[in-house]
Amino acid sequence: MAFLQDKDKKVIQDRLKDLVDPVKLINFTQELECQFCRETRQLVTELAALSDKLELEVYNFQIDKEKADQYKVDKVPAIVIEGAKDYGVRYYGIPSGYEFASLLETILAISQGASGLSEESKEKLRTLDQELHIQVFVTPT
Repeated sequence: MAFLQDKDKKVIQDRLKDLVDPVKLINFTQELECQFCRETRQLVTELAALSDKLELEVYNFQIDKEKADQYKVDKVPAIVIEGAKDYGVRYYGIPSGYEFASLLETILAISQGASGLSEESKEKLRTLDQELHIQVFVTPT
C-alpha cells in the first residue's frame, strides 16, 4: 500500500516544481529491530519518484557502517538531505503527518540554497569560532 495518495502526490509534485538544484535523500535503514524503518524507506522512495531533481540512496545502517560514519548517522531510520554540499541536515524518525511538511520544506530550502535566516542572523553566525550542534524536534504533541 502506498503512503502518498494520488491527490497528495499531485500537490507535492506542484510544490517540488520549486526545486532549483538537485537534492539527494540518503536513507539509512535496517531490516531488524527498527520501528518505522520499512515505512520510512517506502515514503522516501515514493517522494523521490515525484521529481527528477530528487535522488535517493539507501544504505543498511548495520552493513554500510562506513557510509553511516561518513554522514555521522548514529540511529535509524535516518534521512540525510544533501544539496550542492552536505549542510549537516539529518532527519531521524518517520516524517509522517505534520512532520512530512517539515521534511518537504527542508528539501526545498536546500535545493534553493536559502536558509531563511536574516542577514543579521547570518552575520552573528559568522562570528562563531567553534562548531555548533543544533537539534530541532518536530512533533504535534
